[in-house]
Amino acid sequence: MLKKVACFLAFVVLALPGVVCAQAPVAVVVERNVPMKTRDGVTLHADVYRPADNGTYPVLLKRTPYDKGNDVELGMMFARRGYITVIQDVRGRYTSEGEWYPFRYEINDGYDAVEWAAKLPHSDGRVGMFSGSYVGATQMLAAIAHPPHLAGICPVVTASNYHSNWTYQGGAFEQWFDQSWTTGLAQDTANRAVKQASDALVGSTRLPLTQFPVFNLESSMSGTQLTHALAPYYLDWLAHPNYDSYWKQWSIEENYANIKVPALVIAAWYDLFQGGSLRNYLGIRAQGGTEAARDKTQLVIAIGGHSGWGRKVGEVDFGPEAKFDENAITLDWYDYLFKGKQNEFASGKPVRLFLMGKDQWQSESSWPLKNARETRYYLHSEGRANSAAGDGVLSTRAGGKELADSYVYDPANPVPTQGGPLCCDTAHLAPGPQDQRSVEARQDVLVYSTPPLAQDTEVTGPITLDLYAHSSAVDTDFTGKLVDVGPDGFARNLTEGILRARFRDSQSEPTLITPGKVYEYKIDLWATGNVFLKGHRIRLEVSSSNFPRFDRNLNTGKSGAESSDYVKATNVILHDAEHPSALVLPVVPAE
Repeated sequence: MLKKVACFLAFVVLALPGVVCAQAPVAVVVERNVPMKTRDGVTLHADVYRPADNGTYPVLLKRTPYDKGNDVELGMMFARRGYITVIQDVRGRYTSEGEWYPFRYEINDGYDAVEWAAKLPHSDGRVGMFSGSYVGATQMLAAIAHPPHLAGICPVVTASNYHSNWTYQGGAFEQWFDQSWTTGLAQDTANRAVKQASDALVGSTRLPLTQFPVFNLESSMSGTQLTHALAPYYLDWLAHPNYDSYWKQWSIEENYANIKVPALVIAAWYDLFQGGSLRNYLGIRAQGGTEAARDKTQLVIAIGGHSGWGRKVGEVDFGPEAKFDENAITLDWYDYLFKGKQNEFASGKPVRLFLMGKDQWQSESSWPLKNARETRYYLHSEGRANSAAGDGVLSTRAGGKELADSYVYDPANPVPTQGGPLCCDTAHLAPGPQDQRSVEARQDVLVYSTPPLAQDTEVTGPITLDLYAHSSAVDTDFTGKLVDVGPDGFARNLTEGILRARFRDSQSEPTLITPGKVYEYKIDLWATGNVFLKGHRIRLEVSSSNFPRFDRNLNTGKSGAESSDYVKATNVILHDAEHPSALVLPVVPAE
């Protein structure tokens, strides 16, 4: 009777260590807190789930900063599918020893973890890695070290460069993500610090008793001191606004040739790391260090990612086909790669994406799509494109003699973030597609729209805003946002971007602008896959802020990390024959 109860608990509830349950559909053995020594002597701990027989199996490894104890159900699911599943706390997190510092230890620790996992009992020697966000970073960083037993990766919604599409974008600091993610991470760091102090001092003879550090950790520190104690890396990010050696030591983009295994790259519309995910796919396909990496790497683009998987993201219901099961598709990938299953990954088409507007999945032979045609939608107005009530127009006809549009960007009154690719605090700032009409009512937002479309128009692929502008300031930002406007007026954001003027030519060597001088700014709006339905309008928003997603440009040439002084900037957008400002869209011809 006791054995039956234990087996029930092991199978249904918490998979008790060492319990083998023959009556379960697939019995699973679980070992908790299995230690692994890194090359520098730090002990990392993992939970190991495996089928409860004497067979050998491939290993699927997840290295996480988010507490391996949260992945019991996942570990059981993957083990029942025929994989030894290893969930490891990365260095300095939860049960693992050492210092937590994002990216710093993941190359060596990832290599060591792969080789250790390959030698676990019942392993067949092949190791695949999986999962997303920072867990995707642990995969990419391990992969560029090419451990011999790594046989595949599945990086989900993760970046390719921890400067330009993780911490910064277009030279602007990703303030909302950097601060909200760091705040969440700091909780475990604080818990560890408190426990360490408590373990050392409980029952001590130290006087006065008010100096017990558990009660004085925060009250005795300034904000900067507390940040330095709990998240010193955040201050380092601010101290390195340029793409310099601090960032290059962890660059994935400069190391694609060192990735020698196939990857399933999972990206998402409205995801914070969409730009980096797509670069990872293209980089491995073009530069991967083996034929298998180049030829077998595949791409899936779903809806949501950090904005939330599912059919409803933000304010939009994308229909029943939009449902997405990350774990199921990961298992399908490894069934194909490791077990030769002829599933969707054996179709011969390496790209599968969810097409918004039509709200359906489709398979493609390439990314970007070979049949997409780069189409320039030129900006037009009579100088009054301010707000959606203005006279801004988008057209494939090039401009002639036209008046420029201008607005005043005031850092004290920035354009508010309204949805988009956000993380990690939905309670205070909702992500994903949101109605943009409140933003488009502002005078410091220029709005350019097509007339209602006479037919469905598919736009799938990378998007660029080519902007000619001048400013009264020595530095400022320019933002762009692509919007799908329905007949009812609902203005749904699709994708967006930003460029800090001093980074217009280089992320490594910024240079200020000359007030009044016209510059060409090429703003990366990342990508979308959307059918603008008949009767809808294609819309572009142009402004100089998107706060708090991005930090405010002070218009002085100094950052918010070094100064609190700011000035207003009068920014002018030109769109005449000599300055053909345009939104560049990949239009897919109708069949």
